[in-house]
Amino acid sequence: MFRRVVVSGVGAITPFGQSENFFQHLVKGNSAIGELSAIAPELMSYCRIVGEVRDFEANDFVSAKNKTRMDRFIQMAVAASSLARSDARLPDKFDQPERVGVSVGSAAGGFETIENNFYRMLKRGPDKCSPFTVPMMIVNMASGWVSILQGAEGYSSCVSTACATGSSAIGDAMRTIQLGQADVMFAGGADAPITSLCMAGFASSKVLSGRNSDPAAASRPFDQERDGFVMSEGACVLVLEELEHAKARGARIYAELVGFGCVSDAYDITSPRQDGDGAKRAMLQAMSQAGWASNQIDYINAHATSTLVGDRSEANAIRAVLGEHVSAVPVSATKSMTGHMLGAAGAIEAAICCLSIANGVIPPTINLHAVDPLCQLNHVANVALKVPVERAMSNSFGFGTHNTALAFQRLVD
Repeated sequence: MFRRVVVSGVGAITPFGQSENFFQHLVKGNSAIGELSAIAPELMSYCRIVGEVRDFEANDFVSAKNKTRMDRFIQMAVAASSLARSDARLPDKFDQPERVGVSVGSAAGGFETIENNFYRMLKRGPDKCSPFTVPMMIVNMASGWVSILQGAEGYSSCVSTACATGSSAIGDAMRTIQLGQADVMFAGGADAPITSLCMAGFASSKVLSGRNSDPAAASRPFDQERDGFVMSEGACVLVLEELEHAKARGARIYAELVGFGCVSDAYDITSPRQDGDGAKRAMLQAMSQAGWASNQIDYINAHATSTLVGDRSEANAIRAVLGEHVSAVPVSATKSMTGHMLGAAGAIEAAICCLSIANGVIPPTINLHAVDPLCQLNHVANVALKVPVERAMSNSFGFGTHNTALAFQRLVD
């Protein structure tokens, strides 16, 4: 019998700012998308809109010395873990640090560090690169620094499954607790991809929105006028706990994590199957673990990034899973407001599911005015839906044929 896993803390750094207020912004239908300011104009592509974290102060969370040894994605991961720990009201020092673990991933890693040191090498020679170049750029250092600064001496891992990273990391942490390898896990993802090279790489694939004249309207999942996704940055970390451990310390519990689906559609390095088979199987796998029937789901937070192919594929998957119940299950795509936070996306959307359960409200898909005929679902369009949410599912898919789904439900003893 697997041990039960609950969510007791949420920490987030998003384009809306730090932590607790991001969910209120989503419920109000606010957009965090604005004009790109972090890249020199001569290095910008056709896309000049992003979801930047503009008010982030790493000094609030790390020492000046440590800050210089961290890429921006690491800084945000560390900040999110500190906010999650505070939100969970965990003690300042763990009695059994070997029972506390970390699974925090990243899709892109330290692009900023790579670019800065490459230019430095070209201008000043190879001996002028920072000795911290490698430990600042590699994706596992988010997890490493969180372990160090949180004093977590147990299970330690880094998942990197592109845009499914945050969801995969949470699933990894869930299994770790279920199997008795940890009692507490910090789990989530972080990315800082708003750099000249990363933006140029995505732009060359023509997957980014070019709606520069109206940034707030650029990310429009499932809408027939969508023209690509909007790049964003940020981090989100959840505190997962074994149920009895959480109850013993009187923790506030947002939701129980009851299912994790993870499959490959073994199809293409960037494009999903149009029938959505991989996404469908991930959802069904999570539902099977949770013991849910399709008519028991109260909310699906869609991966939907605002691309033509991806949104249609996911819509096909959701219809296949829900069958005759498709018109009864609310679906929303919160990337319409946050943009696409890459490796952090699955984690922030898992948090949104937990907060929807806790608060009885489903954030909308904004900018959804004319639904693509091939994306017909029960959309929560433009205005939040206030309704009891007992069970919620979060979908996350990534380059490399990664398909994941997380199933959360209100805790019932």
